Amino acid sequence: MADFTAEEVQKLKGLLEMEEIRKVRMLYSQLMDSSRIDELADLFTEDGLCEFGPYGQWEGRETIRKNFKEVEGSHHGDTTFFAMHNTCDHWVELTGPDTAVGRSYLIDVVTQTPKEEQPIVWFGLYDEDYAKVDGQWLIKRCSLQFLWPERHLTEGFPGPFPPE
Repeated sequence: MADFTAEEVQKLKGLLEMEEIRKVRMLYSQLMDSSRIDELADLFTEDGLCEFGPYGQWEGRETIRKNFKEVEGSHHGDTTFFAMHNTCDHWVELTGPDTAVGRSYLIDVVTQTPKEEQPIVWFGLYDEDYAKVDGQWLIKRCSLQFLWPERHLTEGFPGPFPPE
């Protein structure tokens, strides 16, 4: 087996970082859908920002925690997996040693919809900025572009992606 070149080692290190970021994105959906909101909020930096169209703009980890609890608590009965936030096609681009951007698609469905009704709540797109804090990747900005059934887009969307 041949040794890796210095360039290949750098690429491998970058891939490991990107996989850690992808884990954060997937964990976000798992924690939200299982109503583990305190852990979900801990995926954000202290000064994290959520831009959530019709749900407003949330600044700071504690505001994010409070608002997620309010939104999740608005469901009646068991909120565990009341909805499933299916995220896919996650593109990650490292922008520095401790910064990155990502984009993933959202298909948000309600699991308690009668079978004769349509369960899709939103089609959307997550645009995110990530920061590595104390060795852990966290979400610094989560901007959700709502595409269907209503359009709620942030200013400048779609912009170039990945950023130039």
